[in-house]
Amino acid sequence: MDVVIVGGHGKIARHLGRLLAQRGDTARGIIRNPDHADDLRADGIEPVVADLEAEETTGESLAGAFRGASAAVFAAGAGPGSGKERKWTVDHGAAVKTVDACRHAGIDRIVVVSAMGLDGPPRTDDEVYVEYHKAKAQADQDVRESGLHYTIVRPGMLTDEDGHGRIHAARQVDRGPIPRADVAATLLAVLDDPSTVHCTFEVVGGPDEIAAAIATVSSKDGVRETGAADAE
Repeated sequence: MDVVIVGGHGKIARHLGRLLAQRGDTARGIIRNPDHADDLRADGIEPVVADLEAEETTGESLAGAFRGASAAVFAAGAGPGSGKERKWTVDHGAAVKTVDACRHAGIDRIVVVSAMGLDGPPRTDDEVYVEYHKAKAQADQDVRESGLHYTIVRPGMLTDEDGHGRIHAARQVDRGPIPRADVAATLLAVLDDPSTVHCTFEVVGGPDEIAAAIATVSSKDGVRETGAADAE
């Protein structure tokens, strides 16, 4: 497997890249800051420098970095402390450019790291969070309508503790924590399991071994989506 990871220096992205490298797969990490390249190389990830927020960066211009890959993972995010504008340029805009790059590069498989609670209203009236909620929800919808074979993974509260290897996954779950390492392992299981195509689900720490949970998640209520863009 050859996977392009957008937001390649993020913590989840690096966990995923290391998992891929450890089993002999290839990972390319799209990063904005060239100073992060050596970190990725140390993980066994090939760094590719590109600024997805730049106006001159388009899906077509990114296609060369994506070409030949079997899948793309969108794991970028503006992060805490960023303003409302960057929620749209990164959390939404970079996702749209990733979709377009996949189309130009001939990649039909995409996995998106999204956020919990997007099926309902924002859980707070904080202005920045409301914009984040809108941007992520719109990005998810644009991915669904892209015609690509997508899976949208919506993790709970992220922690940096060691992974437990067990999760709870469904269309909606109660809020709770999940180690970033377990989110990465979930993404790997999703990439390995074609039954997750056209699925959207939330995930937190839980009782189920990851691969087993992912093997059955598509059978749960509301997880598999069958809209007009469903190309199976």
